[in-house]
This record gives sequence, C-alpha cells and structure tokens, in this order.
Amino acid sequence: MDKTVFGVSVGIIAVVCLLGIFFTEAVETAAAAALAWVTTSFGWLFVLGATGFVVFSLVLAFGRYGNIPLSREGEEAEFSTLSWVAMMFSAGMGIGLMFFGVYEPVTHLASPPPFANVEPGSQEAASTAMAYTFFHWGLHPWAIYAVVGLALAYSTYRMGRGNLMSSPFQSLFGRERIEDKGWGKPIDILAIICTKFGSATSMGLGALQIAAGLALLRTGQFQEDPGTAVPIIIICVLTVGVVISAASGVSRGIKWLSNTNMVLAFVLVVFVFVVGPTVFILDLIPASVGAYFSDFVEMSFNSGVFGGHEWLASWTIFYWAWWISWTPFVGTFIARISRGRTVREFVLGVLLVPTAVSMIWFTIFGGAGIHLQLGGVDIAGTGNEAAGFFAALQQYPFFFGAALVVMVLTAVFFISGADAGSLVLGTLSSRGTKEPWTPLVLMWAILTGTVAAVLLFVGGLGALQTFTILAASPFVIIIIGLCVALYADLRRDPLRQRRIGPVRGAVTVPSTVPFAEPTETGSITTVDKPGEDRDRP
Repeated sequence: MDKTVFGVSVGIIAVVCLLGIFFTEAVETAAAAALAWVTTSFGWLFVLGATGFVVFSLVLAFGRYGNIPLSREGEEAEFSTLSWVAMMFSAGMGIGLMFFGVYEPVTHLASPPPFANVEPGSQEAASTAMAYTFFHWGLHPWAIYAVVGLALAYSTYRMGRGNLMSSPFQSLFGRERIEDKGWGKPIDILAIICTKFGSATSMGLGALQIAAGLALLRTGQFQEDPGTAVPIIIICVLTVGVVISAASGVSRGIKWLSNTNMVLAFVLVVFVFVVGPTVFILDLIPASVGAYFSDFVEMSFNSGVFGGHEWLASWTIFYWAWWISWTPFVGTFIARISRGRTVREFVLGVLLVPTAVSMIWFTIFGGAGIHLQLGGVDIAGTGNEAAGFFAALQQYPFFFGAALVVMVLTAVFFISGADAGSLVLGTLSSRGTKEPWTPLVLMWAILTGTVAAVLLFVGGLGALQTFTILAASPFVIIIIGLCVALYADLRRDPLRQRRIGPVRGAVTVPSTVPFAEPTETGSITTVDKPGEDRDRP
C-alpha cells in the first residue's frame, strides 16, 4: 500500500464528509458558488475535450496503430468477448441507464433545449429529445472511457508498468520522476478523489430510484420529496452486498453480477418492447439515429455562448463531468479486463458496442415514455426524477413484477459498479497492483457508501451533481495528458504500421521497451506478420 497516496486521499475525503455533516448549509452554499464559477468559466473545456477524445480514439483505431496488441506477444484475451462487454457496460453506465432511461427523453420533450427552437410537446421536440439523449449517452462518454482505458492498458500490459493513472506519464517524464521522485502521486490522489465522488453519485442515484419504487409499491403514489432517510438506509444495506462481492474477486463476483445484469436488462427490454408501443418504437429507431448524426457536429461544439448556457450546465456539462469523474474507475477497470485486445478491437469494442446498446435502451424506454407523454400521460410531471421509470411501467400490465425487476436490476448495478470501483481504488492506492489487498478493497467499498450517504444528506440529487462536476474539473487536464503520453508510447512501438513516405521522429526502440530485446549488434529484432510492412530500426 502506498501510504502517502492512501493517507492523503482518505484525509481529503474524510474532511469533505465531516464538513458536510457538521456544516451542511455552508458546504452547500460554497459548493453551489464553486459550481457556478466552473461551469461559467470552463464549460468550453468540457465541450472541446469530450469531442476531442472522440476524434483521438477513432484516429487510433483506424490509423497505423490499430493492430498493436495490449499485451506481450502471444498473450490471449483474459475474458470472453461477451463477458468483457458485460463487465464493461455494467461498470460504465448501469445505474444511469435505469435512472435516466425514461426520465431524460421525456424531460427534453416537455422542456426542449432553449436553443433548439422547437415547440414543447411537439413531434420536433421528440426528435430533438432523442438526439440529445443519444448525444449524452453515446460516442462522447465512451470515447472518454476509451482514451483513458487504452492509455492504462497499453502502459500496463504492453510496457509492463504499474496499473496507475500516473504510469503512462513515464513516457513523457521518465520512470525516475514519476515513481521515485513522486511526481505521479498527485495524479493518483486526484484520481482516487475523482473516482470516489463519481461512484458515490451513481450509488446515490440508484438508492433514490429504489426508494421511489418502494414508496410507489407501498402507497400507490409517487412522492415528490421522498427525503433522504430511506435512500441512506438502502445505501447501507446494499453496501453489505458490495463488501461480499468485493471479497470474491473479479472472476467471480463482478463477472457473475455483470452477466446477471445483462440477462435481467434483456428481459426488461423485451417486456417493454412487446407490451409497449412496438410499432412506434420501431419507427423511432431510424428517426432518432438520423437526428443524432445529422445534429452531431452542432451538438458537439455547442457551448451556449449565444444562450442556453444554464441548460448545458444542467445537462451536457454535468454529463461530461460525470463521465470524466468515472474515468479513473472505469478506465482502470476496462484496462484491467482488456489484456490481449488490439488497439482497434479495444477502441471499437469500448466505443461502438456500448453506444449501440445505449441507443437501443433509450429508444425502447425513452420511446415508451415519449409515446405516453404525447398520449396525455404526464410522465414528466411526476415531480420526482427517480420515479420516471416506474411512472411509465405503471401504464403496462404486470406492473408489480416489472417494478421489482427494475429495483433488483438497479441494486445489482449498484453492487457491481461499487465493487468494481472499490477494486480500482484498491489498485490506485497500492502502487498499481492488479490484485490489491482484500481488506483495503473492502474498506474502500464501505467508504464509497459513506460518501454517497453524506452527499444525499447534504443536498440530495443536487449535491450529487455539484460535487461530481467539482471533482471532475481538474481531471480534464489529466486525460489530455494521458492522450499525449499514449501517443508518445505508440510512436515508439515496433509493431506500428509504416506509412508511405518518410516517418518523422525516432525510429529506434528504446532499451526500456519490455516487448523487444536488443540483438548483439544493438538493433531491435521484431517479427513481421506475412503481408505486412513494419518499421525496422
């Protein structure tokens, strides 16, 4: 265990929690002021950064680095493709899909973006609602995960470094500065803090949704202000499940829970597709996908400079900050399960498969909610964001069973996501070891539940969103640095494909590269595949 990284991280998190408990109003006021300053002054950085990560990841996938494996030569993938996708998807977005699956499209329908120039509740507003929902849950968030996960996977499995957020920076500053002189410790500390508040946000959202479902089944009515007592109790109960899962390891606990998630989610999707407005949903698929890609560039670069900045801060910038706050966790976890994949396979798997699944998810559940809203059922007016999913299911048969499936699925997403997050936090505070000390992982699991409960106590959903953005803001710079460090590493890889014409930069492989060994003459020997032209030092 790295005592410096662990001690400073826990100390900062503990101070924030204690201030939230004993000085609730002061912390809430200060956090709101800081949030307003960040979104006003640096909203452009989130917008340009997220779009830049999409471009960078696609360039790596389809460029001359695509065939480079994220492993030593000859190593095979550790997990099957199905389990790989299931674990990646469960860790990346699980609870958010449940919380916003119906609520976000319906909300954009009832209250469109101010710069969209569409009438609320109209068919044009429905098209805009689906386009922005795809935008918030599609290529951009998964590109953020992809660049971080790729930098970590390459550094860990190809270069043989520790699985730390600071390790890829050795390509820029050298191992001595990053490891021995401690230049990487602030990066790892920031990654832990960022991960802690990002995962706490997801846990809080899951607890709010389960509480809304329980209240509806118990009283038959939605509660506009459910309070924080029941969600905090739910967090405490589910944290026990997180501890049990974390104690069983990746190959058992997380893998089993992730596969269970996929089965339950598939059952729920098929149920709503069959009993819901099937033809409407089928018609909505091409219309929504077309609206998403036709407005893709405009949405990607809209910073609200000519109006609508508050809307962007509440939705787009919040989402980008939320995904960024998850990148130390999701990026490290995806890197952990991706040994043996190629750069192209990794990027396309991380970028396209979850995006396609998210589109299907939001088309079915968001389409069902939009159909009900257009038909006169006020889903957007339930008054409780967490109850939107249940408000839609209430209009279909077998509501009790469907609601139970939603709550169980949310709980499993809660446990699997928090379990994966605790494993990553254990890795980050243990000098990058892939199998951190189990008691340390369990401690992080308990602390994650504690932070989520404190944030709910401080200010509910608003506090979750506020602290997520504040924690993620400085980490944008770290991700940009990771992109630069990864590119520097890839340019030295002996398996990069040679371009036509001269190649700028060094063409000799440094002696520190672990996957190539120098010959007696001092040159580097690499093995070319038939039909491929490689750089030869």
